[in-house]
Amino acid sequence: MKYIRIGKIVNTHGIKGELRLLSSFKYKDKVFKKDMKLYVGKDKEMVIINSYRKHKNFDMITLKGYDNINQVLKYKGMYAFINRVDLVLGNDEYFDEDIIGLDVYMDKVYRGKVISIDKYPSSDMLVVFNNDKKYLVPYVKDFILSIDIENKIINLKKIDGLFDI
Repeated sequence: MKYIRIGKIVNTHGIKGELRLLSSFKYKDKVFKKDMKLYVGKDKEMVIINSYRKHKNFDMITLKGYDNINQVLKYKGMYAFINRVDLVLGNDEYFDEDIIGLDVYMDKVYRGKVISIDKYPSSDMLVVFNNDKKYLVPYVKDFILSIDIENKIINLKKIDGLFDI
């Protein structure tokens, strides 16, 4: 199985076994739903989501078969994962793990390699590394011509100044 980290269980909430997660996962709407399988902790213990709600900055879930705080305390501080095959993405939707490592081209000129994706409130930013320099490229459709996962290439629209010093 290929696991993708979707967040961290930071605490419990109330006495009925609700868990508080911090997650910046891009496709929360596809993950945090009833009957979705999660894998928790280093051992990837499988649990199933029973309910979901948003509360302030947190994603709140309950798990099937758990209805007491004492049953879920063991998950506090653990990371939550999904199995990659359990989540079906649409066209032009990609896991961050698929984007990292791709070669970036603009105007058919190699501009670097994506080394990470930084999360910001306005949009995600691709961190492109080339010749000991890092460049931030907005990870939005307005900047990207195409993403070819198979050939490991991202083609950007021509944007003056994007890779200038």
